[in-house]
This record gives sequence, C-alpha cells and structure tokens, in this order.
Amino acid sequence: MEDSAGVEGADVEHLTVQGHGFNTLHQSLGLSRMPQDVMHTPQNINVVPQALMQQQNVKSLDEALRNVPGVTTSIGEGAGGMNGDQFLIRGFQAQNDIYEDGLRDFGVYSRDSFNFENVSVIKGPSSEVFGNGTTGGAINMVTKTPGLKNHYTADFSGGSGSYYRGTLDVNQKINDSTAFRITGMGDEHNVVGRDYIFSHRWGVAPSLAFGIGKRTTLVLQYMHQQENSVPDFGVPVVTKPGAKYGQPITEYGIRRTNWYGTDNDQNATNSNMETARFSFKLNKHVTFYDDLRGGEYYRSFAASKATCDTTCVNNYFNGDASKALVARSGPVGAGAGTGAGTYMAPLPYEQTSWSVQNVASMVADFHTSFLKHQVVAGFDVERVNDVRSQSTYLKPKPYANLVNPNPHVGNLDLVPGDMNPGGLVSLGSLGAKSHSNGYGFDTGLFLFDQIWFTRWLSVKGGFRWDRWQTSYNLTGGDVAKNPDQHFHDVTGVFNPNASLVVTPDEHQTYYFTWANSTTPMGMYVTNGSVPIRPGTNSFASPEKAQLYELGAKYSILHDRLGLTASLFRLDKGNALNADPVTGEIQGSSDRQRNQGLELSVGGVILPGWNVSATYALYDSSTTSSSTKANRGKNVQYVPHNQATLWSAYSAFPDKPYNLTVGGGLTWREHVWLDAANTLRAPANLDFSAMISHRFNQHWKISMNGYNLANRLNYQSLFSNRATPSAGRMFLGEISVAY
Repeated sequence: MEDSAGVEGADVEHLTVQGHGFNTLHQSLGLSRMPQDVMHTPQNINVVPQALMQQQNVKSLDEALRNVPGVTTSIGEGAGGMNGDQFLIRGFQAQNDIYEDGLRDFGVYSRDSFNFENVSVIKGPSSEVFGNGTTGGAINMVTKTPGLKNHYTADFSGGSGSYYRGTLDVNQKINDSTAFRITGMGDEHNVVGRDYIFSHRWGVAPSLAFGIGKRTTLVLQYMHQQENSVPDFGVPVVTKPGAKYGQPITEYGIRRTNWYGTDNDQNATNSNMETARFSFKLNKHVTFYDDLRGGEYYRSFAASKATCDTTCVNNYFNGDASKALVARSGPVGAGAGTGAGTYMAPLPYEQTSWSVQNVASMVADFHTSFLKHQVVAGFDVERVNDVRSQSTYLKPKPYANLVNPNPHVGNLDLVPGDMNPGGLVSLGSLGAKSHSNGYGFDTGLFLFDQIWFTRWLSVKGGFRWDRWQTSYNLTGGDVAKNPDQHFHDVTGVFNPNASLVVTPDEHQTYYFTWANSTTPMGMYVTNGSVPIRPGTNSFASPEKAQLYELGAKYSILHDRLGLTASLFRLDKGNALNADPVTGEIQGSSDRQRNQGLELSVGGVILPGWNVSATYALYDSSTTSSSTKANRGKNVQYVPHNQATLWSAYSAFPDKPYNLTVGGGLTWREHVWLDAANTLRAPANLDFSAMISHRFNQHWKISMNGYNLANRLNYQSLFSNRATPSAGRMFLGEISVAY
C-alpha cells in the first residue's frame, strides 16, 4: 500500500507498461479485518486498479464500477427523492454497503475518484467482516495516503459537454517516517445527450502519516467534497399498445435528450469525513489496529420524476402527440391534462446527517502444535443520525409535453412543509409528515480463525454478532389528522461463515465458502425515506441472505496474469424492495435466488500489452412470493449475461515517439425493472478508446473517447423509469508529474 501510494506519476506509467498493474491477485485489500491478499481471500473480489482508472480517465466511483460485472446503478428515490451513489450488487441493494478504507461511508452523494488508489467489490454476503447488510457484497474504496517518496502531479482535462476538470496530488516527505499528502479536484461539466443536466463539484483531501515503516503508525485524513448539480430521474418506461412488455419511451422515437424536470430542481451536497487509522505491531505474531471516522453530511435536494400514464401513452402512439402529457410528480399521471399540474412526490427536502464509527481489531499469527493459525478479532461500534425536513410547493408543477418538455416553469413558491400540510406526501399508514429524524446504533463483535492443517490445506471460520438499535420519528404536518409517530427497534444478529481453502502453491488458490448476512429494518437511516415502519411480521423482520461459492484463482506467467473463476448461489429471504410510487424500502415475504458463473482475467499478456476482462452469467429468480405473478420471474436489475473488456498496448515505451493505445467495451444484456417482469431496459453496449503520448518522464498528453458508437444506453435504472447514458464524448488530458 505504501509503495503504490508514494510512487511518482512516471513510475505508475512504467508499472502499467511493464508490470502487474492489471493483475490484482497479490494486491492487499487495505483492510485489517481482511489481512490476506486477493489471491488468498476465499471470496470473489473484483479490483479496479489505479493503472486501469488512469487509462480510462475515471472520474467517479460510478465510472470505476463499470469495470465490475454484477454492479448496477439504480435511481434512489422516496417521498423526498434520493440520489447520489445508489448501487446494486448481483441485483441486491448495496446503497448502505459503501466503504472507504474499511469504514462505512453513510453519505448520500456522488463520490468523485480524485482520492482513490483503487476500488474493490467484495462479492457476496460479508456481514462477518462489515456487519449488517452486504447482501450482494461490499464496495470498498482505498484512498491515497502519504509515502516516503516526494511527488507532485497535476492533470487537466477538457472536452465534450463543456467538460473541465483539474486534479492535484502532492506528496511531501517530512522525515524518514513522516509524510504529508494532499489531493484536490475541481470538476464542471454538462452531460452529452441530456438537456439541462450539469454538475459542478470540488474536493480536497489532506492526510498526514506518522511512523511509516515503523512498528507504530498513525494516518490522519480529512475529505471534503461539495457539489451543485441537477438530478436526472430519466424518462418514463411505458408499454406500447399491443406490446408484451414496456420499455423506456426513448425506444419509441422520443429524443434521448428530453429531460422532464423543472428549473426548480437542484442537488446541493456538502460531505466531510475525518479519519484516524492507527496500527501497532506488538511483535512478529500480533498486530493491533484501531480505525476511527466521523462524518458530517448536508444535502438540499429537489427533483422531478416523469409519469406517462395510459392516456399519455395512447395519445402518443395514436398520433396525437401534442396531447401526450407527462406528470412531473406524484403517483397519478396527467390524464387529459385537466388541472394545473401535480404537487406530490418527490418533494424538496433538506437533510443533515452525522456518523461516527470505530473499529478495533487484532490480527494474530501463531501455532498450536503442528497447526498454524491466523486469528482476526475485534469490535465495531457505529452510530448514524439523520434529520430531514420536507418542503412543499404552493403552485403545482405544470405538466410537460412528452415530445417537447419545457423545464422553465417559473417560481413554484417553495415553503416549509408545516406551512402547507396538504402538499405533503402520505406514506400509507404513517401519514403525511413534514419532519423526520432517526438514528442507528450498532455494536458488533467479530472473531474468525484460519487454521492450516498442512501448508496447502486450511479452513477458515468465524462469526460476527451485532446488536442493531434504531429509532425513527415522524413529526409535523397536520398533527390532528396525522399524529406524530415514533418507532424503535432492537435486533440481535448472528452471522457465521466458513471456508475450505486449498493453496497448492503461492500461485493458485481453490476454495469453497458458505457465508451469511442479515439486513435488519432501519439499516437505511440516511438513504431511505422510511428506514423503519410498522406492519406485518414480514415487514419488520430482517432480510437474510446465504452464499454458497466455489472458486479458483490462478496467477500465471510469473505473476504477470491473474485468472479467477467462481460458481455461486445466493439465496435471499424476506427481500427488501422499493415501492414504485413512494420509493419506500419495505420488507416482504419474497425469497429470491441469484446463481451463476463469474470469470475474470487481468495482467500483462505480452510486454507492453495489458488486458482486463470479466464475464458474468447469472440465473436469477423469485423462488417464493405472496404475489403469484412474481413467482419464477427474474430478479429486478439482474442481467443474464454481462461482460467487460479493456486492453492497452504501449509501443516504444523508452523512445521519444512512444505511444499507448487502448480500448474496450462494456456489455450488459437487457434487465427487467419490475418483479413481475413486465417492464425492461434494453441491453447496454459501450465502446471506449484512448491514446496517449509521453514527451518525457514528466509530461504526458492523452485523449479518451467514450460511447464511440453513440449508442442509446441506460445507466441508472428504477422500477418505472430509466436514465439514458451520456452520448459520444471525447476528453483530452494533459498531465505533469515531478
């Protein structure tokens, strides 16, 4: 970790050309609770390395994860609307499973990549390591930290969609064991192929490391990211008269540029995290770790979602497009256009959250008789608080024409919800309330032991016990009609896991893993509109998942190339689903299964020729449901096939006329958007390419092209809408490194 964090930019390029930058099997995960490298961890793990992110000019977490099969971007929603990074892994919710250096990042915002060293997706339930959640897996971002080699790098990018971006990375050695590093970013861009969408953000992340290379180390970090943007909730998914299933309206002649929001829509975020990571090597057998993080998040949000009802659909397809009207909010469509418009969800809101987490752990390597052990034990304490205030509009949102929407609706008279209780959204039995606040408090204990019977045969087993306490309060609005509501829940959770690991030598690993995870009600404190709610026992019961996985990892060609393969079955009970109208995360009695095959290859095929490729074959189904129509249907957002490929070749790397060229594709088969499989998003296919030239060891220029075929793809998905991806774009970059 130290070496990769502290190398100069020129050395990173050399690593990409000559070495093992794309073979991540021997890479550390950057987690004290997972001390083995990728090769020897008995779980399928996809790593997006720094070398790949540099070649693709990755600018966000979302872009990095496009290299990982099984990860889908969803449009978060709710009574107030949710946005930011909302991911699914293997089709299951993962918005609460985003980590930075092994500590949970509770914020609801779009994460920029300016401070990423690499990104890992740890597939399958991992509750024994991370705690509650992680049904499909966990996303962990390893950040840039100080090293003992001075370097100063800067990059500037510009291109299509009025894209302007600059980054800075400075590492300064202070003495033989202390160093300071600061990274920064400024980014301003529109979205090619989408009208009125823009993002302005900036961030800074200073860090200070003491005791580098010593027995005792301390790393202090701070991250600030601020953004002002326009949320894009996409286009409606409609069913053409006579069609077997519905598709995005842009599949039927509507322009991909159409945006159905208003000029009142905004997304303003202010995210801060302070982290202290401490380690102490007691002796050659025992190391102690303690990681502490505080987070403060602020968000002001207003969005629109398009509803094209039956009248809208019939008018459009029957040739009367001028009367095809879209409602911009609420569960009811525009119909024949009577009335001035709609008032309801998503409503504007302001959200203030804070969190604190401390994970203390010990890693001990020792022998008992002829048995070798590696024990990991510790405790994890975290608390997250959230306060949200809904606002309402006194004026309705005017209907939009499906063909030619007009976002310029003027001032809609935004007021606090208590001043207009009639404009608040009713959340079923919870009523219409203007304020909510809640917290989650988790205390976890974990212990697992890997025991080697011989040099090549070991078993790994352990557990984590959690006490999850959550509270949720709804206040304000018309109290006489909708009394204040207060809910409290305490859940004790036990999650075991076990693995059989065979390592014939340092270049190959074979394993079988069984793992369990639990997601209790109340997990989505900051990124769900209703984290806890009353109802039947199934609604209040936790979601549970079990993983069975058989895998192989193989590093060949003197560790230049890494290969992985895994067969898995993931069963989930009492599945959490999002309500298509309100966006509430609700429990259900449904049981779902996703099983399949995942393959990957990464590394150097020939000198100068790097490749990264993945493939996933999924077979998903709802195995049990109280809704008869859903039984046997595919799980939402899970494609049957998915693949990625990126390859780059560096010609004449030591010559003045050096050149690096690369390119690749991402492909995802169509996915169903609803549990009954009546709405679907078409397949995605994206071609990208890059070319770069290094003038000397300090200066480099490059050009990236994205979606070169200008294909109509859909990146963000929800149960009745989809967001068209950016069209063809080019981005030039100039880099300097000393």
